[in-house]
Amino acid sequence: MSEWRTQTPDNSYVFQGKTGVPLTDVKKPWVTVLDIALIESFKFHDLRDHFASKLMMAGVDLNRVHELLGHSGLKMTLRYTHLAPEHKAAAVNLIC
Repeated sequence: MSEWRTQTPDNSYVFQGKTGVPLTDVKKPWVTVLDIALIESFKFHDLRDHFASKLMMAGVDLNRVHELLGHSGLKMTLRYTHLAPEHKAAAVNLIC
């Protein structure tokens, strides 16, 4: 956060429109960014999935991930937390 603040001292919001007000709909800008980057089949919501998975692979406990995502139940959080195969293997190796 502090790095972002240093790079953008005049912005009050992470997603700020041209007039300085926060963007409330990022669909059009998101599609533009994906088009420029030549990225296909990637939804803005996929970032949430990636965030949850990276937290789990970094060793953050499920309850903390649940809190950070703001889900009402753990069942929903479990849908977002996917471990890479090497992390599953490392977990099993802890007891070997």
